[in-house]
Amino acid sequence: MKKNNIVLVGFMGTGKSTVGKQLSSKLGWEFVDTDHMIEHRENMSIPEIFSKKGESYFREVETRIIQEVLSNDMQVIATGGGSVLRLQNRSRMLSHGTVVQLDADAEIIIKRLEGEKLKRPLLQGDLEEKVYEMMERRKHAYEFADFVIDTNVFEVESIVEQIYNVVVLHKI
Repeated sequence: MKKNNIVLVGFMGTGKSTVGKQLSSKLGWEFVDTDHMIEHRENMSIPEIFSKKGESYFREVETRIIQEVLSNDMQVIATGGGSVLRLQNRSRMLSHGTVVQLDADAEIIIKRLEGEKLKRPLLQGDLEEKVYEMMERRKHAYEFADFVIDTNVFEVESIVEQIYNVVVLHKI
C-alpha cells in the first residue's frame, strides 16, 4: 500500500460511508467521512453551504479537508461524490492512499437516493434526470482509482471483504 489510507470514491449512493464504516472497523482504523467533516467545520449542512455560499465555496472547503485528512495514516476515508472533480484532490488521494472506486448502475443509485433528495443539493429537480446527467458528466472522473468494486448488489460485508482482499492482503 502507498500509505496506510484507503480512500473510497464514487458517485453518490454507491455506499462509500456505509462500506467505509465497516471496513474501518475490520481494520481497526479511523473512519473519516469528508462530507461530515465539512458540515462540522462549517457548522451547517451541505445543502445550507450550497445555498448560502455556493458550490465553489463548498469545493474549496472540501479540498482543504481532503488535504488535511490525507496528512494522517491508518484511515478509511469516504469522500464526497464530487471530490474527484479537482485534479489536486485526485493527485493527493493517489499519493496518500489506495483509492477504491465504488460503482453502481444509475437505476440502483436512483433507488438508493430516492429518500435523500433534500440532503443532496445537486439532485434538486427530477432525480432520475439529474443522476443520469451527472453520471454522464462524471463518467471519466473516477477512472484514476486503483481499483473498482461493483456495489450493485449491496451486501456490505461482501464489499468490505473484496476491498480487504484486494488492498490489504495483497499489499498493493
